[in-house]
Amino acid sequence: MAITPADLGGTDDVARRVLVLARSIAPCVDSWESTSEVGKDAIAVLKGVIAELPAPGSARVRAQARNGTSVSLADMRSAFSTDARESLRSLCGCGGSGLPTGSFPNERPFSRLWPETGDL
Repeated sequence: MAITPADLGGTDDVARRVLVLARSIAPCVDSWESTSEVGKDAIAVLKGVIAELPAPGSARVRAQARNGTSVSLADMRSAFSTDARESLRSLCGCGGSGLPTGSFPNERPFSRLWPETGDL
């Protein structure tokens, strides 16, 4: 069975929101069985994200204004630290280095037009 909000603990709404955001970071989250090793690793990462979430209230306040009475709260996306994002991506096999992945030609396309011999 795939990872469910019940596996993550916390309130159902918060667990669902964390799972939804986790899918945008690592799309293969839905393919992991909660009893598999990869699923257990993902659950540990997601439980850590939930544990670090500040309660709605003063901890989530990013900015306040007085006379205009304005309050800005931190969004849910900020709950996923770089470490949590990279951990989920690595479980998906997405790579986490932030560098481009793929094969790149050793030869530059214009080297046949203008040979780089260094003889000037």
